[in-house]
Amino acid sequence: MRFLHTSDWHIGKSLKGRSRLDDHEAVLREIVGVARAHEVDAVLVAGDVYESAAPSAEAQKLAIQALLGLRGTGAEVIVIAGNHDHARSFEAYRPLMAAAGITFVGTPRRADKGGVISFVARGSGEPVRVAVLPFLSQRYAVRAVELVTQTPAEQTGRYDQAVRDLLASLAAGFADDAVNVVLAHLTVVGGKFGGGERLAQSIFDYFVPATAFPADAHYVALGHLHRRQTLPAPCPVEYCGSPLALDFGEEENTPVVRVIEAAPGIPARGVDVPIAAGRRLRTVRGTVAELGDQATEFGDALLRVLVREPARAGLRDEVQELLPNALEVRIDPEFARPVDGDRPSRPSNGGQRGPAELFGEYLSTQGVADERVEALFAALHDEIVGGQG
Repeated sequence: MRFLHTSDWHIGKSLKGRSRLDDHEAVLREIVGVARAHEVDAVLVAGDVYESAAPSAEAQKLAIQALLGLRGTGAEVIVIAGNHDHARSFEAYRPLMAAAGITFVGTPRRADKGGVISFVARGSGEPVRVAVLPFLSQRYAVRAVELVTQTPAEQTGRYDQAVRDLLASLAAGFADDAVNVVLAHLTVVGGKFGGGERLAQSIFDYFVPATAFPADAHYVALGHLHRRQTLPAPCPVEYCGSPLALDFGEEENTPVVRVIEAAPGIPARGVDVPIAAGRRLRTVRGTVAELGDQATEFGDALLRVLVREPARAGLRDEVQELLPNALEVRIDPEFARPVDGDRPSRPSNGGQRGPAELFGEYLSTQGVADERVEALFAALHDEIVGGQG
């Protein structure tokens, strides 16, 4: 049988105040096209459908349209909640989504209570078992009293053991004549961050080793880390990564979804299918003049701009006029002078420096060289002091 593995859509994400809904719509449309072109029997969405636990109506509409589109290909669609999603809302929508042929799982369940989803592959007629493990937070794995009385190492062990116990229980629902898959949202030891994850729920008490997964699983489909990667384990343990770069820390990632083929008794084989839709993120450097000359090379990418000039008034406006897609404009660290924490010494002649001179010294420590700023300060100072006289 053949299935598609995707995760970490983060619909509703904005970057530096810029909505990414248009990018998400294009990406999700392409994913539906991949599912249709490859005639997959199932689509597994490994959590973080939304950026927020309280997604906007527009984000929810887009997610539902995408899921219905995937279901419209004839594939089984199974979705678990990630740490960004609202688990109880997933459970509330579970009956409604089931009516549309889509399986939502918000909280961990016993194998016989929806923790293992069974179906028959439409193409091959082979039985399939998917063990689902939504994001499990530490507060559910470790009781409150243990958070107070145990050491961090003991708490980590408790979380590790809780996940192992859940996976072992779910694996009991596997069958020898079926394709057995684990769908989970968590951090595995040795995984590399993609650049935009919520670190507080990715490290410390939230990780498990790859050996926690059942060795007889044909494939482990993971979500949570945004970088595409394979982790060494007795069975295939794979992060597909996010299909869209969500933060500038992810600009070097290659967005993909995975298409997997598996059969009972045969190791799963997968291919990465690149996702080309959605604007890319890019960090660019140069003087204002250099950036202007290169503007056409940047296309429609969303930009983080490091200006290789000293700061001055109006610099950001100049850059954004040249590069309308510049979401972040900063001075390149090479041109930002370190701030000297020492107070300037008094003049040797015992004289007092005036406000304008002191302000000029402050601008110097900040790497700002702009006569207009100094002139504006002087005018404002004269107006205030004159008004008080």
